[in-house]
Amino acid sequence: MGKIALLCAGQGSQYPGMGKDLYDDSKAIAEFFQEAESIRPGTLSMMWEGSVEDLKRTDHTQPALFLADYAAVMALAEAGITPDGVAGFSLGEIVGLAASGILPATEAFRLVCRRGELMQEAATKVQGGMLAVLRCPKEELEALCEEVGVYPVNYNCPGQIVVSGTVEKIGTMKEALTERKVRFVELAVGGPFHTPYMQSASDGLRTELQNGSYHLSPGKCDLYGNQLAAPYPQSVEEMVERIALQASHSVRFEDTLNKMAQEGFDTFIECGPGTTLSGLVKKTLKDVRIYQVSDVESLGKTLEALKGDGE
Repeated sequence: MGKIALLCAGQGSQYPGMGKDLYDDSKAIAEFFQEAESIRPGTLSMMWEGSVEDLKRTDHTQPALFLADYAAVMALAEAGITPDGVAGFSLGEIVGLAASGILPATEAFRLVCRRGELMQEAATKVQGGMLAVLRCPKEELEALCEEVGVYPVNYNCPGQIVVSGTVEKIGTMKEALTERKVRFVELAVGGPFHTPYMQSASDGLRTELQNGSYHLSPGKCDLYGNQLAAPYPQSVEEMVERIALQASHSVRFEDTLNKMAQEGFDTFIECGPGTTLSGLVKKTLKDVRIYQVSDVESLGKTLEALKGDGE
């Protein structure tokens, strides 16, 4: 077996009840969740009893999904699984700060709470939307985006790129794609994320990280960031910029996976609800092992499979 990577899930994978049985199964996870609850009261009831619609709100989604993702990271650590590297999709990169040891977990949770607030505020200023465009050549799609006035933001895997922009421009983009007989899927999101419209969120994150209450340091393993598809830098100043700019720049997940594969990663464990990232790995890389941990059952299956791989 080569290197093991943890992949932390992003928005869209959340559901009511996520993380509950890992909380019930582990004293350490329960204690961390309670600490998070003291930082942001109401988060656990939102996770477990909130409606699907409530959980779609960015300022609700981000803290709740952080806990669900990080519970999987903690459960694997309790079982002796230490990653050689970490990556996360959008919000998942903030979980990755904790999973890699760059930021203490409670501080990463405080940061994600603020990130959710800032992105929600930015989204309320500009009505926006996002489309997943399928099987359109990258150069052709990027040229069309420039022509229409939207942004290619999430480079997910071969044949799948998400574009983002104002509601008006997204409507124009849908018409243009339909004329060209290009398939697309409208995403259920509340704003034009990972675009310059999120600049105020980036500025707010930079200010937040410079307030003296966060303790960034070189991690125990590499965290591969979305913006540059490369490991985080070692200097604190550069880390702050990377975290801040991530909210308003593209997610280069396909490039990230290829970079990790080139550097010897052949085992990927998705941490958190859903299997979206596992699907992106399957579409991007060959001859790799892919597992997922979101609850006690999937944890057991993953540990058993890893044990078999190591024999």
